[in-house]
Amino acid sequence: MAIEENEFIGIRLEKLDGIREMGIAPFPAQTPDRQPVEALRSIGETEEIQSTSGRIMAKRKHGKTVFCDITDPTGRIQLFINKKNLDEDSWELLGKMDLGDIIWVSGALFITRTGELSVRVETLMLLTKAVRPMPVVKTDADGEIHDAVSDPDFIYRHRCVDLMLNEESKNRFIARSKIISAVRKYLDSSDFLEVETPVLQQIYGGAAADPFVSHYNSLDEECYLRIATELYLKRLVSGGIDRVYEIGKDFRNEGIDRTHSPEFTQLELYEAWTDYNGMMKRFEEIVEAAAKAAGVGPIVEFAGHEVDLTPPFKRVPFVPTLHEKSGEELFEWDAERLSALVKSLGLGDDVKDRPTLLDKLFDHYVTPHLIQPSFVIDYPVELSPLAKQKTDDPRITERFEAFIAGVELANAFSEQNDPIYQREVLENQADLSEHRKGVVDQEFLYALEVGMPPTGGLGIGVDRLVMILTGAMNIRDTILFPHLRRGQ
Repeated sequence: MAIEENEFIGIRLEKLDGIREMGIAPFPAQTPDRQPVEALRSIGETEEIQSTSGRIMAKRKHGKTVFCDITDPTGRIQLFINKKNLDEDSWELLGKMDLGDIIWVSGALFITRTGELSVRVETLMLLTKAVRPMPVVKTDADGEIHDAVSDPDFIYRHRCVDLMLNEESKNRFIARSKIISAVRKYLDSSDFLEVETPVLQQIYGGAAADPFVSHYNSLDEECYLRIATELYLKRLVSGGIDRVYEIGKDFRNEGIDRTHSPEFTQLELYEAWTDYNGMMKRFEEIVEAAAKAAGVGPIVEFAGHEVDLTPPFKRVPFVPTLHEKSGEELFEWDAERLSALVKSLGLGDDVKDRPTLLDKLFDHYVTPHLIQPSFVIDYPVELSPLAKQKTDDPRITERFEAFIAGVELANAFSEQNDPIYQREVLENQADLSEHRKGVVDQEFLYALEVGMPPTGGLGIGVDRLVMILTGAMNIRDTILFPHLRRGQ
C-alpha cells in the first residue's frame, strides 16, 4: 500500500525524487562523527570546526542566507547557512529540505548580533528526508508555545510527534523511566530479588477481575493474560525467597477511564516475616524514592491540590470512617438496604452483593476526601477474603489501600497463609467465575500446604504513581502507547 498523498506530502515526494536525481542518498545508513547540541553549547564561540546533527524545527530564508533551528535530545541550536560557504550541490540540496528533515552539519561556532550561538555551516548532509510534514508549533520571543499539538487521540496515536513537539510530555516519560529505575534500585538495595512470572496463564488469579482470553495452539487449550502476579510470587516465598518482586504488565478486560487502563504496569512485592504494617513503611519509602528520582517533592501539585508526601502517611480505618462520612451505620445494613441507597445516589441500578455495595459507598463518601497521602486500613473480611483476619475482630482484615488526591495507588495485605481457609475462599470464587469454571490453582495451594511464613504483600499501580508525581490528569498520558480503536 502506497503512502496516502495530499498536497503537502506530494510536494515532499517530488523533492525526494529530486534529491535522488542529484545522486544523493536521502536515507544514508551512517552518520558522520557528531557531537550533541549540548556539547556545542558548552564549547561556545570558536573557529575550530564542530559537527552535530538534528531535526530541522524552523527555517527562515533571507536572500542568500538561510537560518535553521535544529534539535536533538540534548537541546536546540541555530544554523547560519550562507550560499558563499557551501558548494553548489549543497545549496541546491538545502532548497529541497523541509521542516522535520534530519541533517548533519559542520562549521565554526559564533555569536550573532542578536546574541545567539550559531553554527556557520560549511558542510551539509541530509540524513533523513521527512516525507510527512509535522504540525506547526509556534514559539514567541518570550518562549511561550502557541498552537501546541494537544488533541488527545492524535497524541496517543502519533506519540512520535507528541514527543518531538510537547516538551512536557517528553519530560513526563523521562520521569516515568527514572521513577521505575528508582523503585527497582530501592528494592534491589533492600535485598529483594526481581523475577519474571508467566504472562500467559492457564488459571488466572490474584484478584477479582475479568481476564483477556486467548488460545494456546500447541496445547489446544484456553489461556488468559494475567490479571496479577500474586500467586506465582507467593509460591516463591514458600520456596524460601523471602523478598521478591516483579514490575510488569497486567491485563484486566474491564473499563477505561481517567485512572483505569485495561493494560497497566504494576509492581508487586512480597516480604516474609512482616505484615501490612511493614508494607506501609515500604510504600512510604518507595514513594519517597520515586519522587526524588522524578525531581519533585515533598510537596507536589496534583488536580489543584498541594500534596505533602512527607511520611508517615495518615491511617484511616475503613468502617468508622465510612460511618462518619455517611452519617449512617452502613456496615450494619443488609444488602437490600445498601442497594437501595446506592441506587438513590446514582451509583448503580442493579448492584446486589454487599462487597461491591460497600466499596461503591466508600468511594462515594470517603475517597474524594483522601487528598493527603492516606492508608485506608482494616477492611471488612467480605471485601478482602485473601487477607489475614485481625485477631481481636475476625470481621476485619489486615489490609490497606493507599490513596493520594483521591486516587488509589496501592493495595496491601498481611497475606493469608492458612491453606485450608485459602482453599475454601478460592473454591468459592472459582464457582462464581465465568472463566475459572470451578477450577482453582492447585500449584499455589500446594505451596501454601508446604508452608509459607507470615508475609506482607504490596501491589502498586506504577502508571498512577507516575500520574501523581508528574501532574498527569489521565492515565493514558503516562503510557507511551495506550490502546486505541483501530482505524481512527
